[in-house]
Amino acid sequence: MAFPTAVNSQITDSVTQANTKVLGDAPAMAMGTLFQASAETLAEAAHNATGAQQQSNIVAQAGTSMGVGVLYTIDSAADGIATRANRGG
Repeated sequence: MAFPTAVNSQITDSVTQANTKVLGDAPAMAMGTLFQASAETLAEAAHNATGAQQQSNIVAQAGTSMGVGVLYTIDSAADGIATRANRGG
């Protein structure tokens, strides 16, 4: 600190200490912000993955239901054709 100054030395010392504290806290604040952003990003990715898995399960269930429905109707259609053929139709 330069002496003598036009401002009280206690004031300049207080301002210097405050500035030093801000500069000292900056790396910790930056890392905290980075960690928070990373955590939010990973949480959103996990949420999106869960949603995609649920939608995939819905599509798979719909496909299975349609497939089972087709399998049930094949036998009936074959019986109907065989019956019609036996009646001379």
